[in-house]
Amino acid sequence: MDEIELARRAIRGDIPSQLQLLQLYKEPMYRIAYSYMRNAHDANDALQEMTFQCLKNIHKVREPQHFKTWLVRVVINTCLMMQRQQKRVLLTDIPMDQPQQMSQLFELNEAITKLPIEQQELIHLKYFQDLKNSDIAAVQNIPEGTVKSRLHKTLKRLRQLLDEEGTS
Repeated sequence: MDEIELARRAIRGDIPSQLQLLQLYKEPMYRIAYSYMRNAHDANDALQEMTFQCLKNIHKVREPQHFKTWLVRVVINTCLMMQRQQKRVLLTDIPMDQPQQMSQLFELNEAITKLPIEQQELIHLKYFQDLKNSDIAAVQNIPEGTVKSRLHKTLKRLRQLLDEEGTS
C-alpha cells in the first residue's frame, strides 16, 4: 500500500494506518524535533506531544498527499510551543576543536536567537534540515518566491547582527 492510500485511510480514522504512518515518518520527525530542541530527551518529548496532537487532529488533514507536510508543521509547532514554555536558548551541537570556532558558533547562535521566530524557523528548515525552498514553501504554505525573498531578508539581517557584534 502506498503512502497516499495509507494517509487516506488514516484520515478516515483507521487506527492501524495512523500508527503505520507515524512509524514510517518517525525518523525524519525526530530529526526535525532534535534540530529544534537540541537534545534527545526534549526531542522525544516533542515527538510524544506531536503524536498526541496528530492522532487528535488527523481528521483535519485535507489532502492525503500532503500528510507528511502537515506532520512536519505539527512537529515544528510542537517544538516552538515547548521552547516558549521552557524559554530555552537553542545551541547547535556541532563539535568544535578550536576555541575560535566555538566562539564563532556562540556568536552565530546568539545572532540567530535575536531574529524573529519566523526567521529562525527559516534558518532551521533551510540550513539545519537541508530542505529545498519548494519543501519549505509546502511546510509553511507560502509561495516558493516568498521563501526566497524571506530567506534573502533573513540572511541580510543575520549578517547585520553579526557585523554589529563584531564591532562592539
